[in-house]
Amino acid sequence: MSGRAQAVERFLDEAGWAGAGLSLLAGDASGRRYLRLDLGGRSAVLMDSAPPAADVPPFLRVAGLLRATGLSAPDILAADPAAGLVLMEDFGDDVFAALLDRGAVPEPLFALAVDTLAELHRRFDAARDTAGLPVYDAARFLDQVMLFADVWLPEALGHDAAQRERPGLERAWREVLSGVPPLPASLLHRDFFACNLMLLPGRPGVAACGLLDFQDAGIGPVCYDLVSLLEDARRDVPPDLAEAMTARYLRAFPDLDPTGFRHAMAVVGAVRHARIAAVFVRLWSRAGKPGYLDHLPRVWRQIEASLRHPALAPVRAWFDLHLPPGLRAPLFAPR
Repeated sequence: MSGRAQAVERFLDEAGWAGAGLSLLAGDASGRRYLRLDLGGRSAVLMDSAPPAADVPPFLRVAGLLRATGLSAPDILAADPAAGLVLMEDFGDDVFAALLDRGAVPEPLFALAVDTLAELHRRFDAARDTAGLPVYDAARFLDQVMLFADVWLPEALGHDAAQRERPGLERAWREVLSGVPPLPASLLHRDFFACNLMLLPGRPGVAACGLLDFQDAGIGPVCYDLVSLLEDARRDVPPDLAEAMTARYLRAFPDLDPTGFRHAMAVVGAVRHARIAAVFVRLWSRAGKPGYLDHLPRVWRQIEASLRHPALAPVRAWFDLHLPPGLRAPLFAPR
C-alpha cells in the first residue's frame, strides 16, 4: 500500500468510515480527485488533494461562507487540511452538465443558477466576510490575463514574446481594465459553470442548486460568475439563452446600470477566456492533458466575440497587429 493510500485509510478510520467502498467520481485540472464512499447505505465524497494542498483551507472557509448565506455547499463531515483530505456530503449525480448532455431543457437549470447568483449577491456581506480571501481587482485580472502572453504567444509565434509583443499587450490590457465601470463586489465563485453545479431536487428555491469546486473563490465584481456560467469554455450556450439569463440577473438588481454591467461582462469575459486559452495549452504542454485542446476553438470564438465590444478596442488592435487570424486557436495544432 502506498503512503498516500495509508494516509487516506487513516483519515477514513478516524472519521468513522473505515471499510467504506471507494469509487472514483472525477479528477480535475488541478490534480485533485474525488471519490464516492459507500458504507452501510450511507454515502459521502472524499476530496483528495495531495500535500501541500493549499486549496483545502480556502475550500473549507468558502463552504462555510456559502452555507451562511443559505446556499447549498456540501456539509463538511471531516477534514485534515495538512493531509489534503476532506470528507463531505454527497450531492448525488445530477451535475448540470450531465443533465444537459442527457437532454434536459436548459432554461430551468440556467435560471436556477442565475437566481442562485442573485441570492448570493443579495445576502453576502463583502464588507464583513472578506478576511483571507483574494480580491479580484484590475491588478489581479491583469496578472491573470498576461498568462496568455507567457504561455500562448511562444506557441503561436515560435519565440519568446517577453521583449517584443508582451509590453504592448500589457499596455492595452491596462487601458481596457482601467475603463471598466465600477460594479458591486461580492463573493466570486470563479468556476461557476455547469460542471460545478448540482441539481438537488429535494431542496426548496435556490437551495436546489448545489455548489462545488469553489476553493479559488474570492471577492470580485458581480458580473464575473455570470460570465463563467453563460460563456462556458466547455459547452456552447445559445446566444438567446445567454441574453435571457443576463436580463434575468439584471431584473433582480434594477439599480444596476445595464450598459455598464454589459461593458464589464465583455472585459471580464475577454480576460477569462484569454487566460483559459493559456491554461488549456499549459495543461497540454506541461501536464500531458491534450483533451483540453478540444475546447480551444470554442474559447477562441468567445475571445473574438469579446473583442468586438468597443471597450476592448485597444486589445483588439494589438491582436490584429501581432496575432492575426491565422495564428489564432482554431488553427492551433500541438507540435
